[in-house]
Amino acid sequence: MFVVSSQMLLSLFFFFYYVSCLVGIAHCSNGTRRAPLHHHQLSIDFYSKTCPQLDQLVSSVTSRRFRESPVSAPATIRLFFHDCFVEGCDGSILIAGSDGSKVAVERDVGDNKSLAQESFELVNEVKSHVESKCPGVVSCADVLAIAARDFVHLAGGPYYQVKKGRRDSKVSLASKVKLNLPKSNSTIDELLHLFTSKGLSVTDLVALSGAHTIGFSHCDQFLTRLYNYNGTKKPDPFIDPRLLKALQMYCPRFGGNSDIMAPFDVQTPFVFDHMYYGNLEANMGLLATDQGLLLDARTRPLVQAFGKDKGLFFQAFSLGMEKMGAIRIKRGRKGEIRKVCSKHNNNLVS
Repeated sequence: MFVVSSQMLLSLFFFFYYVSCLVGIAHCSNGTRRAPLHHHQLSIDFYSKTCPQLDQLVSSVTSRRFRESPVSAPATIRLFFHDCFVEGCDGSILIAGSDGSKVAVERDVGDNKSLAQESFELVNEVKSHVESKCPGVVSCADVLAIAARDFVHLAGGPYYQVKKGRRDSKVSLASKVKLNLPKSNSTIDELLHLFTSKGLSVTDLVALSGAHTIGFSHCDQFLTRLYNYNGTKKPDPFIDPRLLKALQMYCPRFGGNSDIMAPFDVQTPFVFDHMYYGNLEANMGLLATDQGLLLDARTRPLVQAFGKDKGLFFQAFSLGMEKMGAIRIKRGRKGEIRKVCSKHNNNLVS
C-alpha cells in the first residue's frame, strides 16, 4: 500500500507553510492521422436492474479511504486520466505485468510508473466489494470512473452523475502509452493536439487541468523550470520569485530526495476548489504545462474565467469528465467484465 511517511508529511507541511508565509496566506513571524474516435452510448442507469446499489457500494469504500488517507483522492483521479487517455476508458491501466510475460503493460512504463500503488489497491478493494454483491456484472473501468467522481466530491468538488456501461480491455500494451499522455513540459500546441485527438476541446483542456487543484508532484517533473528552463541555464522567468526560492530549497539541482513532493496548489492543496487558476494568474503554477495555460492567448480567458467563478469551473470540469469518460470505450466482444481488475479473465487460475 502507498503510504505517506511521517518524514514526507513533515516536508509537505513545511513546504506549504513556508510558501504560505511568502505569499501572505499564513500569518508568520506554493503528422500521422489517427483512427476516428468511437463514443459508444453510456447511461446513468446501466446497472439499474443488475446492480442497483452500485454507487452506494463504491461510496462505502471511497469515503472510508478518504478519511483514512486523503491522498487517495488525487491518486485515483490521476489513475482515471491515465486510463482514459491511453486507448480509452477501459481499465487497461489496471493490468499488472507478470514475470513470465515478454510484453510490457501500460502501468510499467513512463509516467505510469509513478502512479500511486494505493490507487490500484483502492480499485481492487472496491471491485472486490462490488463482486460480493453483484458478481460478474460491473466492469473495473466503471468502478474506476465512479471512484474518481467520488474522490472529486469528497475533496470538495462537484458531484456529477457517472454514465456507465464500459467493458474492460482485453489488452494492455506499454507501447501505447508514450504518445498518448501529456508531459509535464508539453507546449500548449502539443496539449491541444493531444486533447483534440481524444475528442476534447480547449475548454476541456483548461477545465480538466483544474484537477491539479489537489495533489502533489515529484521534483523531477518541474526541476528544469527551476534551473535550466528551455536550455537557458536559468529559471523559468514566469515563476513567482518567492515560489522559485521555496521550490529550489526543497528540490536542489543535484542530489535531492526523490520522495520530496510539492503541491500543485500551494494555497489549498487538499481542497478541490478553483484556487488553482488564481495561482496561475499569480505565476505560481507548478508545472510548465500549468503555467502555460495562462501564457497562451487561446487558454488565458478560460483560466481567468474559472479563477473568478468556481461554479463555472465545476460545471466545465463535470462536463469534461463526462466527455473524457466516454473515450474509446469497449462494448460487446471487444471487452470483458474482469473478475479481478489486475488480471485479464483468461489469465486467472481456475
